[in-house]
Amino acid sequence: MIRESLPVRREARRLLVGVLLSSIGRGLTLPFLFIYLTDVRGLSDAAAGIAIGWFGAVLMVLAPVGGTLMDRFGARPVALTSLCGQTIGSILLAYAVTPALAVVALTVSAAGMASSWATNATMLTSLTGEHERQKAFGLQFALLNLGIGLGGVIAGTFVDAHRPGTFQAIYLLDALTYLVPLTILLSMPAVGRRLTAPGPAGTPSGGYREVFRDHAFRRLLIFGLVLTTCGYGQIEVGFPAFAVRTAEVAPRVVAWALAANTVMIVTAQLTVMRRIEGHSRSRTLAVVGTIFAGSWLVLGAGGLVGAEIPLLAAILVISSSAIFGFGETLLQPVLPALVNALAPDRLRGRYNSAQSVNFGISSVIGPITAGPLIGAGHAMTWVALTLGGCLVASLLALSLRHLLTTAQDGRPALTREPAAE
Repeated sequence: MIRESLPVRREARRLLVGVLLSSIGRGLTLPFLFIYLTDVRGLSDAAAGIAIGWFGAVLMVLAPVGGTLMDRFGARPVALTSLCGQTIGSILLAYAVTPALAVVALTVSAAGMASSWATNATMLTSLTGEHERQKAFGLQFALLNLGIGLGGVIAGTFVDAHRPGTFQAIYLLDALTYLVPLTILLSMPAVGRRLTAPGPAGTPSGGYREVFRDHAFRRLLIFGLVLTTCGYGQIEVGFPAFAVRTAEVAPRVVAWALAANTVMIVTAQLTVMRRIEGHSRSRTLAVVGTIFAGSWLVLGAGGLVGAEIPLLAAILVISSSAIFGFGETLLQPVLPALVNALAPDRLRGRYNSAQSVNFGISSVIGPITAGPLIGAGHAMTWVALTLGGCLVASLLALSLRHLLTTAQDGRPALTREPAAE
C-alpha cells in the first residue's frame, strides 16, 4: 500500500525521506521545550510561556515574507535558508544558559521554521501531478507523525531534568537531523526553482492583494482559521488542562492520549487516502469539522465522568485524541491539495504561506482563550465553544463547493459544470 502511495518522481520521494528523518529530530525536542526552559534552564513558568508565545508570533509574522520570497526567487533558496536557520536555532538552544540566549535561540528557530511547511508544499506540488498530489500530502503527514512519534519515544528513554547534558544532546541531535533534508535538497539543483519565468508575464503583479481577491481561497482561509483555532490551537493548552483538571486523569494519561493520536494517524492515513480519492474535497473538509467536534464531545463526556469513574474518564480522554487523529488523516491530504489546486504557479508560495499563517494565529488564540476559561471553572463552556466552532467550520467547508470547479474540488468530471465564481 505504501508503494502505491509513493509519488512517481524520485525527487519527490527523496523530499519525503527528508521529512521523515528531520521529523525524528523534531520529535526529540517537541514534548520537552517547556520542561527544558523551566526545569533545566531556570525560567519561570510565565517566562517560558512568554518565550514560547514569542516563537509562535515570529512564525506568524515571517511566514508571509517567505511566501513572497518563494514566488520571487523560488522555493529552493528559501528552503535551504529555512533548514540552516532551524539547524542553528537548535544548536543555540542546546547552550541557552540564560533567558536572553533562550529568546535568541527561539527567534532563530522560528525564523527558520516559518517557511518550512510552505516550501515543502510548494516543492512537492511542483514534483507531483494533480492525480497523485493528494496522496503525496497524506503520505507526508503520516511520515511527519511517524518521525515525531519515534523521536519522542527515543528522547523519553534518556532525558533527565537533573542531567542537563541529556537535553543538550537531544537539541544537538535535532540540529543534525535538519542536515539530512538540507543535503538531499543540495543534491537536487533542479528542484524548487522559480515556477514562472521572470518578466512582465511571470511577475506577481498584485502580491498578497491578488491572493486575497480569490473568493474561493478567502473562504478556505476562513474555514482553516476557524478549524485550526477550535482544533489544533486547543491541543497544547486546552486539551491537557481539561484532561487533568476537569476529567481528573493523571498526566501520564495525557501522554497516552497523544500516543494514541500518533498511532491513529500512522496506521489509518494510507487507508483513508485511498478511500477519499475522487470524493469532493469541500465535503471531506466538512466531515473533518464534524469529527473534530465529536472528539471534543467525547472529551467533554470524560469531564462529566471525572473522578467518579477514573478508568472510564481515562478511556474517554484517550479516545478523544484518537478520534481527533482520524480527522487529521482526512484534513492533511485534502487541505494542501485544495490550496495548490487554487494557486497559480506565480503565486503558489504566497498561497501556501497564507494557509500556514492560520496555524500561527491559532497557536496564539487557542492558549489565551482555553487557559482563562478552564482556569476560571468554565471548562464545559470551553468544550461548547470548541465543539460549536468546529461545526461552523463544517458549514464554511460546505459553502465552498459552489465556488470550486469540479477539478478543484477533486471530483471526477462526469458532466460539464459552469466555471466557479
